[in-house]
Amino acid sequence: MNLLSIAGSDPSSGAGIQSDAKTFTELGAYAFTVITSVTSQNTSKFGQIEPVSPKMIKSQIDSIFSDFKVDAIKIGMVYNSSAIRAIYSKLSKIEIPIILDPIIKSTTGGRILKNDAVNDYIKYLVPISYVITPNVSEASHLSRVQIKNKHDLQRCAIKIQNLGAKNVVITGVSFEKNKVSDFVLEDSRYYLVSGQKINQVNHGSGCNFSSALTVAIASGNNLLNAVKFAKKYTYNSIKNSKKIGKGIAITHFTQLDPNEKILRDAIHDFQNLKNTYSIIPECQTNFVYSKEKIKTTQDILGVSGRIVKSGKDVIVAGSLEYGGSKHVASALLEMHKKFPQIRAAINVKYDPHLIHLGLKKGLMVKSYNRVKEPSNVKRKENKSISWGIKQAIKNSNIPPDMVFHKGDFAKEPMTIIFGINPSQVVEKISKIL
Repeated sequence: MNLLSIAGSDPSSGAGIQSDAKTFTELGAYAFTVITSVTSQNTSKFGQIEPVSPKMIKSQIDSIFSDFKVDAIKIGMVYNSSAIRAIYSKLSKIEIPIILDPIIKSTTGGRILKNDAVNDYIKYLVPISYVITPNVSEASHLSRVQIKNKHDLQRCAIKIQNLGAKNVVITGVSFEKNKVSDFVLEDSRYYLVSGQKINQVNHGSGCNFSSALTVAIASGNNLLNAVKFAKKYTYNSIKNSKKIGKGIAITHFTQLDPNEKILRDAIHDFQNLKNTYSIIPECQTNFVYSKEKIKTTQDILGVSGRIVKSGKDVIVAGSLEYGGSKHVASALLEMHKKFPQIRAAINVKYDPHLIHLGLKKGLMVKSYNRVKEPSNVKRKENKSISWGIKQAIKNSNIPPDMVFHKGDFAKEPMTIIFGINPSQVVEKISKIL
């Protein structure tokens, strides 16, 4: 996945373009950057700002889009009206989700959006955003609503949405003791995403949140799950913040579970295969990847919800969690018992044409008959798939690539594709599409 950050440079790497690039990279994406201004700042104080010319901002944007595919864009510090207008001139007609992080003041005290640029910010950038992520202070500044209670939050979010933003996420809401929440206005629906509060001042958490949100949205998550993911990532970055300099602590990027990065990338590749939507079954899809040694489905990483189709789009409706899948994870667990090298699996719809293509491409295909499933197995939850996989592979000396069944009464036919790792699974899917 390729992501673009348009923001200012922070030499301390606590925030700005450097922070965005670190977050994108940490979460498995490739980071493109367009610098709008150069700052001198550290953990103790904010120094100077030198804006990049609008001509150079446009040239940087052109250099990216003339050569690369971009999956999502994050806009951070823009400083002045000339930068705002330059960005708008290049992005106003682009059909890529834009995550707008309205940075008005630095944590270390610098004003990084000029007073005379606020109207242009509202006029040009807010209307092109898929989601805008102000903190409470920034939201009040943009909407001119003082936030003292939940009703104020709602009024504030509506005002910002009426300025043109599709969705609004107001971060850092602290109405409850020891809790910090993000207030979300998604289309016309309101909800709070809450978490534990860490009582410390830090440098970079706002950039962490909006950057992680950009990754999650580019990965196909719906907004609720994207906010949950970004909040979890930001909480961990604050929790692990380090006092590197003489001033406030800088949020620290902790290494994610490598399995999560591998599976996240593979899901993104799966979503981008041509006609992927056509193989999503009625019960939807899950994609799983296990630890090296597994005993139960709790050792298997999967989508806590499902990978679903919406028209011709394929969307991740859930977060990656160990134990997040039951059915596909049960199939993988049974396959792994006999063939320990097999650690990844995905379910797709049963289609005789897909089976034919698999055989034609040299894939090993096995099947089982759900009609023959014993009644005592049917009565036990999540035992049917384990029984079926065991039946399909009982006479196999090498692991099959695909296992299918043709269904039973009120049971949808299904195909499961297995692999050593998630990328191998995606490669096998590409052969049958």
